[in-house]
Amino acid sequence: MPQTMNPTAAPATNRERFNRAARCLPVDRPPMWLMRQAGRALPEYRKLKETYTFVQLCQNPELAVEVTLQPVRRFGFDAAILFSDILVIPEAMGQKYHFKETGGVQMDFAVTSKVDIEKLSVEHVVERLSYVDKALRMLRAELGDKTALLGFTGSPWTLATFMMEGASVPKYSRALQLFREDKKTFFALLEKLTAAVTAYLQMQIATGIDALQIFDSHGGHLAPTEFQEASGRWTNEIIANLGGKVPVINFSLGTHGNWPDLINSGANILGIDWQTDLAEVRKLIPAHLAMQGNLSPVHIAESTPEVVAAETKKILEAMRGRPGHIFNLGHGLTPGAKLENIAALVETVKAFK
Repeated sequence: MPQTMNPTAAPATNRERFNRAARCLPVDRPPMWLMRQAGRALPEYRKLKETYTFVQLCQNPELAVEVTLQPVRRFGFDAAILFSDILVIPEAMGQKYHFKETGGVQMDFAVTSKVDIEKLSVEHVVERLSYVDKALRMLRAELGDKTALLGFTGSPWTLATFMMEGASVPKYSRALQLFREDKKTFFALLEKLTAAVTAYLQMQIATGIDALQIFDSHGGHLAPTEFQEASGRWTNEIIANLGGKVPVINFSLGTHGNWPDLINSGANILGIDWQTDLAEVRKLIPAHLAMQGNLSPVHIAESTPEVVAAETKKILEAMRGRPGHIFNLGHGLTPGAKLENIAALVETVKAFK
């Protein structure tokens, strides 16, 4: 029976550790990276933000590379994830966005009709996102064999929720209303998004990334009986279209009632949010699927290094002996994340035997 902690399986590099765990092979300790590890909490990122907007940082390959590398330099994570945003897809389809000074996203218009959906173009998505292609190729050369490189995208459902509201809002209701009242029109939007996301991820895979994550951040807005038709089936189609060329992490937030659907999504790794007990869910997930997670980001923002270390160790112990555990948060780092707490997490994972 393979064990997650195996002194004889000490990988040569962080990249190898991540890649072995992603395939449920023995490693010396769980690899780690953190959602939203680039930016937000880092002073070096905030300094760049004094000069550049978020969108400028995303669209300039040299700057995107720098921001991606900042947390790896500081903390020595096993994987780097491209600094970008899920909304590059709608922008490349013709729906531009920017970040408001007061926080949150504002799009140039909301997708509210069949006419709006017909205007969205899939044809030039890869061409318009060539800056992502360039940044990933630069990162692959920079990271070499030392650190794994992750690409990502938003799920079609989650992208649709933003696109139909046209902004960050307290409650995302328009996509759900369309799904319930006019499935034909809803499916027309999701079909376009599925094609765009598939092409985008195929482009990312060609740059030499080690794995990719699909963020279904709004999956939990759906009732369990609606999830598969409105969100899951589209993510599954994308994963199938990628043909297993790299491991896929499926992170669907707040969808605990849909474990069978997620297990059968075709993903190699299931991202587990902080609302889930890992010790319990590991009993449900087959041994051939890796699991990623799941410390609450609240601890990083509000606890002490001692508490973070203790909570991190609880998760590590809960997953001991389970091949394919990738340590992460149960959602992204918040702007209030404390550097000393991130350091405590990193030190605890690195010391785990």
